[in-house]
This record gives sequence, structure tokens and C-alpha cells, in this order.
Amino acid sequence: MRAARYRPIVDHAEEGARIAADLTGWLARLAFTDQTTNEVTNLLIDSVAAWAMAQGWRVYRRAASVMPLPPPYAHRKSIVDLGCARPAGAPVVVEVDHSDRRRTIEKLRLEAEAGRIPIWVRWGERGLEPAPAPIATVALHVSSRPGPGRVGRLHSRSSATHRPAPMHSGTEIRAAEQVDLFATTVPDSPAQDDPADDR
Repeated sequence: MRAARYRPIVDHAEEGARIAADLTGWLARLAFTDQTTNEVTNLLIDSVAAWAMAQGWRVYRRAASVMPLPPPYAHRKSIVDLGCARPAGAPVVVEVDHSDRRRTIEKLRLEAEAGRIPIWVRWGERGLEPAPAPIATVALHVSSRPGPGRVGRLHSRSSATHRPAPMHSGTEIRAAEQVDLFATTVPDSPAQDDPADDR
């Protein structure tokens, strides 16, 4: 019984790694400036939802999780930021976190045991360690600075397609006009409830 239950989790881990790699490429185009922690989290949830819909998946925000809430709400279920139903293959669940939440790992492990593919989108300046298998981690590095009056933090990120032009050597160039060959676009999605609650 245990072996039969363990095998699908291993298979899903391999598929989860492929899905996470594709999502990483999608989010690499994302750019923002001076956003609060909640704003960045909401933006990421919107972007992941747009990516999933582009795959032809049905997307459910704040979907019910198999993990129960702690007392006194043990009779209720927790939620995941996004649940995705695919035409073929196991469902995909996505959690987006700024902090290192042990509860998120526990929740996603239970989702994997239930036959779903768990993806953990982590964002921040440093310390974005990958979660243990079978959870696939998507890491998004951002820069941050103190907010107005040194209250909170403001976060910024340049997309992978917007990098400074390389330094030229050799012949001196007196004047040049740089043409912007890329345009960063952030997928539009409906507004998202504040995900920074205790789930």
C-alpha cells in the first residue's frame, strides 16, 4: 500500500520540475518598482494565474486545500493560493510566499500525497532555498529598500529582458542612439484578495 502511494509522488516530482522551469521562464519577464510586500505577492499570484490560463488550465483562486486548519478551526480546511485543473494530468497547486513558512511546506507535502503537483513560488532578496521533494520551487529574486519613514519595505525588480547595455571597448563612440528592442508587459488578471492571512 505504501509503495503504491509513493510511486505517483515521485512521478509528479519529475513533472513538477518541468512545470516549475516553464513558470520560472514566464516570471522572468516580470518587472515592478517600489511595491509593498502584499502588492508583490498579489502581482505574482496574478501572473501565475495568467501563465496557467495560457496553458489552457482552469484556475481557482484561494482553492480548498486538503490540510486542516489548527484548533479551534480544525473542522475547516486551509487554502492554497491557486489550484489548477488540467485537461490531462494531475492538478497543480501553487503557493506564493515572501517568508519561509514551514506550514507551506507541510501543506504542499499533503497536497502531493493527495495526488496533486505542488509548486512553491518564493520571492525575496536572499535565502530562497528550495523546498524538499516532491515540492518544486520557483525562486524570484528582488531588491528592496526601507519604505517611507522607514516603515515596511518597498520591493523592485527588473525583468530578464531589461539588462544594462554591455560596455564597449576599442574605438571610442562619440554619440549613439539606443533602441529598446524589448517591452516588458505584465499579464492582466483580476484583483486578488490579500493573501497575507493565516492559512
